[in-house]
Amino acid sequence: MFDLAPVSLWLEDYSALKQLFDRWRSEGVTDLHAHLAADPARLNECSASLRILRVNRRTLELFAAPSQDALVANLDKVFRDDMHDAVVHELQALWSGQLEFSNQSANYALDGRRLDVQIRARILPGHEKSWDRVLVSLEDITGQVRAAQKLRRSEQHARDLFEHSPVSLWVEDFSAVKTLLDGVRAQGIEDFKTFITVHPDFVTRCMSEIRVIDVNQQTLRMFGAGSKDELLNNIGRVFRGEMHESFAEQLLDLWEGKTFQQREVVNYALSGDPVHIHMQFSVPTGHLADWSLVLLSLVDITARKKAEAYLEYLGKHDVLTQLRNRAFYVEELNRITRKGPWPLTVIAIDLNGLKAVNDDRGHAADDALLRRVGEVLGKSVDAPACAARVGGDEFCVLLPGMDERGAYALQERILSMLELNNQFYPGQPISLAMGVASCASGDLVEATIHRADKAMYAEKERYYQDKGIDRRSSP
Repeated sequence: MFDLAPVSLWLEDYSALKQLFDRWRSEGVTDLHAHLAADPARLNECSASLRILRVNRRTLELFAAPSQDALVANLDKVFRDDMHDAVVHELQALWSGQLEFSNQSANYALDGRRLDVQIRARILPGHEKSWDRVLVSLEDITGQVRAAQKLRRSEQHARDLFEHSPVSLWVEDFSAVKTLLDGVRAQGIEDFKTFITVHPDFVTRCMSEIRVIDVNQQTLRMFGAGSKDELLNNIGRVFRGEMHESFAEQLLDLWEGKTFQQREVVNYALSGDPVHIHMQFSVPTGHLADWSLVLLSLVDITARKKAEAYLEYLGKHDVLTQLRNRAFYVEELNRITRKGPWPLTVIAIDLNGLKAVNDDRGHAADDALLRRVGEVLGKSVDAPACAARVGGDEFCVLLPGMDERGAYALQERILSMLELNNQFYPGQPISLAMGVASCASGDLVEATIHRADKAMYAEKERYYQDKGIDRRSSP
């Protein structure tokens, strides 16, 4: 039975070890672990006191030994390196009076293979006083240990990919959200879009039921959080404002069975700054039944959004004056012509004396005056009115839904703001010539603009006559 057992069996004599322990106790040793740590030679003394009486066939096969004598002669190759900590554990069990112990350790076959083994040892009945018969079994668990190590490495690899991804990653639990949606469906609701429009509090409740399981390091950087706890304890500061509307759209997609979604949303960093995000949302296949695991990736597109906004701004604004440009003016004029509101009143504006300033002081001074006109009109004209630079020194204010009386009131406001501007900028004052014209629905808008231009040029002519300036040299 012993020889044919399918596990490695060792019959050993621990009597010398017991005598060694007895001597140490008589010398006053009470803490074996500290005693061994104080002198590494004492551990070797313990190992040398163990005597192998017999091993079975499986032991010889496992350790690649041709015979028991060969195995015993090469025990220094079998018991080495990282097994010493395990030996201390075994010795401590015997020191404390236990008659058996189990442990996991590493041995080595004579051909150099590392063997991970599960050790079980028992002082045989009738030998408890002398320890001269101890049965030790070794189970080869190398395969299991390596599989576990491989699994741990795989899990660590996955964890590292998650934690150090350059994209913000979130793992969330949407199971409570699914329960709420299922409850609404069970009530016979079919038009979910109308339902959440009538019951916006349902969207808020669903948002509150989302449980964040984990986030990665990029998420903390993106939202300016020092730790995961800080972020998750302030999640209400992250998801707010426009997020309610975006989440309502997300719920509508989930209602329609779209478990993979992507959209652009706005979240907020803990500093309060908006973060424009491209979000991808996915329910993994194994969690479609309950949505207990949902994966989200968030890409910060704030820089892109700012660039797009700036390009859009450049497409509609004059860079020098910050007013609307001619392209926007033409588009707005066409829109008003098609849709109103009426009446439409136009104020045509021209900067007086610009050519003389350009000839005397150059383009820089010329640009400075134009910027000042932009400041005056920008502070004077409010939406829905539109102030635009339509030429070099030509400006126009469109006043949809306003009659001439309102336009003249605005003209007075512009002149007041112009006076303040001239006081603020000592030196070259600026002067504007303005003409007003109005039209009703069905009138020709081009004719109205022409009348406003004509009135503006008439005022410009009076300005030069009053100044005694040759109009041909000073437009």
